[in-house]
Amino acid sequence: MKHLILGLLTVFTVGNAAADYSRDYLDTAAVRTADSESTSITYRVFNEGDTNPKLLLVMGLGGAGSAWGDAFIQNVESQGFEIIVIDNRDTGGSDLFTDWGTPTVWWQILKYELGFSVDAPYTLDDMAGDSIAVLDAEGHEQVHVMGVSMGGMIAQVLAANFPNRIKTLTSVMSTTFAPHLPPPSSAAEDNLRDLAGGDAEASREELMRARGFHPESMERHLMAIFKTGDRTQEVQTITAPTLVLHGSEDPLIPPAHGVHTAEQIAGAKFVLIDGMGHNLPESYHDQIVGLMTDHIVAYDQ
Repeated sequence: MKHLILGLLTVFTVGNAAADYSRDYLDTAAVRTADSESTSITYRVFNEGDTNPKLLLVMGLGGAGSAWGDAFIQNVESQGFEIIVIDNRDTGGSDLFTDWGTPTVWWQILKYELGFSVDAPYTLDDMAGDSIAVLDAEGHEQVHVMGVSMGGMIAQVLAANFPNRIKTLTSVMSTTFAPHLPPPSSAAEDNLRDLAGGDAEASREELMRARGFHPESMERHLMAIFKTGDRTQEVQTITAPTLVLHGSEDPLIPPAHGVHTAEQIAGAKFVLIDGMGHNLPESYHDQIVGLMTDHIVAYDQ
């Protein structure tokens, strides 16, 4: 199972060359803390300013806020946003759930497929509540939100359940988790089968940790997704102006998931990004940030 977890992380993190990633700028920001129903959540704020539009960024599976990397944060910051970067629970400086243990993923997924409840220490709703706790700590009544992968799922939950707190939603390479949607492509499955062992595996895990990813938390994040389940009906209630972005070459969450997400939200705009996989390579930052900025500016009042 460790090979599977590392493989899924590899799709997201190691697709970019290590040299393209830096967190030096991210680490200069002071760590702040919010209490989310007895769970401590850490976060950082960049480019603070009373008149700057507020943007919450939510990272994906196993990822702390530092996984965004300097290049992406500085690109967004150059557009004039005040950026709130959250450490998802079970990552970064936020409370970890190691005492809960490691789930037997195949067994829990089998239970899910048979219609039984999945064991998990938290759900996506709890993780959305963490973001609300951060916004409350900062005194922000409303923000724009952008989430990638699992972070896009959390952002969708925020927009659905806290419509008065979310001005706009940008959902990137994410899904409603509807059961009829296509599974990972054969390319993603090949990536999992081809994982090296021994020193190569250890080196890959070390790289992931340096980039803000927590392999040991990923299984619990997966269980949060499965325990929450299909959110199609919930997503249909979203009223915030929504932009859905998806890579045409995403092997882990195929583009049909993004299309389906946009179809559920009245007025949502879908953009297929040619050539992008399930990652955020720097070569696509200008396009992604530009699309998001145009979307926000059109609705920021």
